[in-house]
Amino acid sequence: MNRRGNLVERKKKRNYAMLKTLFGLWILVILMGCGKQTVSSSHAKTGSMELSHATQFQVDYYEGGYAHIHVEDGYDYVLVPKGKEAVDLGISGAIILPKEPESVYLAASASMDLIRQLNQLSVITSCSTKEEDYCMEEVKERIQQGLMTYVGKYSAPDYEMLLSKSTDLVIENSMIYHNPKVKEQLERLGMPVFVERSSYEEDPLGRLEWIRLYGLLLGCEEEADAFFSEQMQRMSELGNPTNLENAPTVVVFYVSANGTVNVRKPGDYLTKMIAMAGGSYGLAGLSLSEENALSTINITWEDFYREAVDCDYLIYNGTIDGGMTTMEEFLQLSPLLSDFRGVKEGHVYCTNLNIYQESSKIVAIIEDFSKLLQGRDDLTYLHQLEN
Repeated sequence: MNRRGNLVERKKKRNYAMLKTLFGLWILVILMGCGKQTVSSSHAKTGSMELSHATQFQVDYYEGGYAHIHVEDGYDYVLVPKGKEAVDLGISGAIILPKEPESVYLAASASMDLIRQLNQLSVITSCSTKEEDYCMEEVKERIQQGLMTYVGKYSAPDYEMLLSKSTDLVIENSMIYHNPKVKEQLERLGMPVFVERSSYEEDPLGRLEWIRLYGLLLGCEEEADAFFSEQMQRMSELGNPTNLENAPTVVVFYVSANGTVNVRKPGDYLTKMIAMAGGSYGLAGLSLSEENALSTINITWEDFYREAVDCDYLIYNGTIDGGMTTMEEFLQLSPLLSDFRGVKEGHVYCTNLNIYQESSKIVAIIEDFSKLLQGRDDLTYLHQLEN
């Protein structure tokens, strides 16, 4: 065969190999999507999940083990039991989700601890948070053992890796709406996306009640209900402070990289947890010039001094910079702090790193705030700075 013939033959082989690869990917996508076609049905509604604190989702139960989940961002989901036909229950535009999924990509980090609490980490095969950024040892170990894989940021996941893991459910938070093309691509590849909104709950206990939704989704509803009931019993034992007019004042803050003071906004879920423990947030009168969905705001040292100098308790948020252990370190933040009542009375504390990741421990954290206000030192999520 002459040179020209060889070139033609090699080109044919390359084209064939490319077509073969594309055909394989096409078959994989088709297989991933098998059973996802939906039909309407006349399944009767049998009841609803009775929620005590959560407002961002509702659940209706239907015959055959089906469930309709409505989330307050306007999306509807139909949960389909294993082996059952994928039906939309007559709900227009409903997204079909598998009940008891086998391979979940979790891009909503706040949900990890709720799923851990249900002993269901084995279904999380992919995540969008790196090992070093988790404080939960069980999660770190699973990543180290290759049982859970970091597949990139939520805004740029490794689609090929997700397909190779036969991912049958993606759990995102509302940040995915800033990257709609990612959500569309995941769905196009046969991976249904559920967007959770626990962070939008105004009541901290509403955030915790999302564990009941995960219990339904993962097939362990009884365990989730039992856990939530036990947490509510612990809250009832704490009591329900109603007169906070003369309650001890508490402020939570840290110093940002640019030297300003970052504080929790009045009405933020953490400040509500302080109120549940019998305290009063010391920055309740803070005038906010910036309106957004963030739970914190940067203010000047002058404003912080004016608003917080008479606060009874100062809590430094150690989540961002690793925190501190001594008053000497604390006072190096600014000489102004020596004027604060909390400093003079020795009421300066620091949060532990896991106070925000362990979302199933909301009641335990409220109990810590209560112990702090009682002068107790048997704390778990806070520690008093040493002189």
